[in-house]
Formats: sequence, C-alpha cells, structure tokens
Amino acid sequence: MTDVDPAGATAGQGQERARATAGAPVARDRYVDFLRAFSILVVVLWHWAFTILVWGPTGPGATSPLGFTTGLWALTWLFQVLPLFFYVGGYVHLKAWERARERGEHLGRFVWRNIRRLSIPALVLAVVWIGLGAAFGAVFDIAWVGRAVLLVISPLWFIAVYLGLIALMPLWLWLRTHFGAVPLVWFAGLVVVVDILRFRAGMDELAYVNMVFVWGLAFQAGFSYEQVVRAPRQFDAALMWAGLFGLVGLVFSGLYPGSMVGVPGETSNMAPPTLCIVALLVFQIGVAEMSRPTVERWLDRPRPRRIVEIVNRFAMPVFLFHTTGMAIGRGLIYAWSGEIGEKQVPDLAWWLQRPLYIAVSLACTLPVIWLFGRFGHRRPTPASPGVAAA
Repeated sequence: MTDVDPAGATAGQGQERARATAGAPVARDRYVDFLRAFSILVVVLWHWAFTILVWGPTGPGATSPLGFTTGLWALTWLFQVLPLFFYVGGYVHLKAWERARERGEHLGRFVWRNIRRLSIPALVLAVVWIGLGAAFGAVFDIAWVGRAVLLVISPLWFIAVYLGLIALMPLWLWLRTHFGAVPLVWFAGLVVVVDILRFRAGMDELAYVNMVFVWGLAFQAGFSYEQVVRAPRQFDAALMWAGLFGLVGLVFSGLYPGSMVGVPGETSNMAPPTLCIVALLVFQIGVAEMSRPTVERWLDRPRPRRIVEIVNRFAMPVFLFHTTGMAIGRGLIYAWSGEIGEKQVPDLAWWLQRPLYIAVSLACTLPVIWLFGRFGHRRPTPASPGVAAA
C-alpha cells in the first residue's frame, strides 16, 4: 500500500481528510493502490491469455491475436496500461523521497536503495533462466533454447527502463523544482522531433531515445498527480477527450499503427514508444480520474479493498515470474495435447480456451512465487517503494 501525505487526499476521501485534520496517522491513497493493482493484473492476464507461441525452424516465437482479429487493436487503448503504471510510479517515488528527505536521508542513498531493491530479484530471474538455458542447451544440444529463455525474461525490459527512471530521480526533481510542469511539454516536443526523424528520415536507431523521453514524461507527470486530483471534474474530462482525440488523429492520419502494443510485422508504438503513447497517457489519466468516484465507493467494501492489498503485496514477484509460470504451463499443455505450439490464426476454439490458459499459468506461477518470494514479496517500507509501489 502507498502512504501519502493527507494534504494530497482527494475530494472523494472526506473521511481521510477528517482523520488527517484530527491528527490521525498518515492516510493511504487507496486509489493509487487500485491503479497499481489494476495495471499489474492487466499486464499479466494479457500475457497469459493473448500470447500465441508459434514454433519455427529456429525455435519458439511469440505473436498475438491482434494481427489476425479486425478491430481488436482498439482494446489496447484501455488495456495498454504501462503509461498509467509509470505515471503512478512517478507519484509514489516522489512521495517516498519526500518522506525520506524529512528523515534526513541523502538523495543518492535513496536512489541506490531503490535500485538495489528492484534489481536484485530481476537479476536472480535472469541468472537462473540463463543458467538453466545454457545447461539445457549444452546437455541436449538444442539450438533454440536461447530464444525460449529470451521470451521468458522479456518483461525485464520494463524493469531496465524503470531502473533508469529511478536513477534519474535527481534530474526529475530538479526539473520539477525549477520549471514545474513545463518539462512535460518539452518532453512531448522532443518525442515529436524523434518521431519525425524516425518516420520521415528513416533514423530508426535514434527512435530508441524516446524510451527516455516518453517514459520520462509519464514518470514526471506522476509528480503532478496531486494537482490533477485536486482539479475540477471538467479538467479530468478535458484530459480524457484530449487524449482520445489525439489518439484518433494520430492513428487515422496513417502515420501510426492503431495498436498500442507490438504486432509482429507492423510498425510498433511501443518498441520504441511514439507520440501515440503520450496521447494514450493523457487519455488514461483522464479516464482514471473520471472513474475515481465509482472505484472509491467500490473500495469502501472490505473484500475489494483486501484484494487490492493482496495484489499490491505480491506485485513484484507476480510481474517478474508470470512469464516463468506461463512457460511451465504451456509446456504442460503441450505435453498433454501432444502438440508443440498453437494455432497462429485464432478461431472460436482458441478463444474458448483462454480461461484454461489463464488458470494453468496462474497455477504454475504461484509455486514459482513461493520459491522466489523472499526476494520480492516483502511489503515496501515508506522509504523504499520498490516495484510493488511502482
């Protein structure tokens, strides 16, 4: 869960305001916890349900139904949640730093502690899989084992980007202190320049600079979370519609693909990220704030609140190890069916099997979390938000 200063409570959190006024302990922003849990669950369930493993001469490869199902890309405008994830992460790390600073902690120590906390379990995952892959390939002389390992540890790209954003905390704080929200416009402008060079000048390698500009913008935007929360509802609606119209204009201009996740054989809005992801961020912030009153009423109930707490507690191991569980689960399914790989073009039977694939992946992920949980399941302290607080 995320501790926040009572001054940052929302208008819908009247009880929390009252407790803060009465001198009660620091309240929790339950909505931040919900957004974090929702983002993690969407990412994990999307991978479990929509990853199609195909087997070629060089080994396994991954695709998705987006390339074969007309109009399905529109769902990615709501369920490509990484922009929202980085946005919430920026806010959480800002609040964690403010508390650490009040205790007299140096910024460098704060940054290093968070990097270490996040990187250790990620390194454990990478080392274990690379070691297993090397041993398996050497013993059985299988050339494709490296591709299989790469698929399993592929979520680590996100961890690498997140570590980079944490390492740049001094820069983000300096920009916020001296320029407020203006750097958000600068970053958006830089994203436009990079996209022009990518799509008009063919400078594809340069486009990866947007990994810093786009995700840095989302992370920096999280520093303005409390200002967005305090803004009137009309502002939330303006964000939502501005982001939506921006997405429509960019996609239907023909310059950008419609999907906000990568589709094999198509230009990607994610690798590297494009201006569409910036518009998606604006849209999702607006949707999140427009949904706040309804979700907060739902979170007043004990059971939903408990579910959010559990998901947040295990957010880090779930994210890190969900592809490991998926790999084990797919192996069991292939062994049971006697067929390796899946149908590349989804049909009705494929869609009906999605609950089974999710259930098997979950059942195989839980033991992995239990085995490696000591590296990531601990509750984050106020000074060390970790990925569970990202």
